[in-house]
Amino acid sequence: MTGTVYIVIYSVYHHVYKLALEIQKGLESSGTKTKLFQVQETLSDDILQKIHAPPKPDLPIITVAELAEPDGIIFGIPTRFGMMNAQMKALLDATGKLWTTGALAGKFAGTFFSSASQSGGQETTALTTIPYFVHHGMIYVPFGFANSNLFDTSEVIGGSAYGAGTVANGDGSREVSSKELEIANNQGVNFGKIVNTYVRGKAASS
Repeated sequence: MTGTVYIVIYSVYHHVYKLALEIQKGLESSGTKTKLFQVQETLSDDILQKIHAPPKPDLPIITVAELAEPDGIIFGIPTRFGMMNAQMKALLDATGKLWTTGALAGKFAGTFFSSASQSGGQETTALTTIPYFVHHGMIYVPFGFANSNLFDTSEVIGGSAYGAGTVANGDGSREVSSKELEIANNQGVNFGKIVNTYVRGKAASS
């Protein structure tokens, strides 16, 4: 028996999307069932055109109700002034009914990020997102320093103990590096193993 994990992202220049695809590969290699979603865009087409945003990934838009379906959720969050983006916040702010019914309690949660610069707030974005998980009674799974690339100081590498990450530049001109993709895959594998262990143990004890 294996668990199900949803990956829920917001991505303008596809950096978070590219990390999400690698996390999905890692999850699936651990035997975990996955689905990849994006959150509803709130920026107008005019604004997206002015910032030269490419077309959105061909992904379904997550609904609040769907958050209650999987055993775990990994959120892909671009930083905005050291916090989560407004589009992801709008989704989580709408989960009041799930909170009152305890629908997310006991589910696993993880995070990964994209920022414009190395000091762009990937860790503070994690820290300001965790209260949502706490209030819902979700089980937050940090990545730790489980991949040696996080110790590499020879080049720019996104990510932290809170999850995989990338540094995109403000205009999205920097591509996700191979080391950042390796970290993302590793996070998917580790998260999947934890969720699957819990699901099997729960089934065995029932």
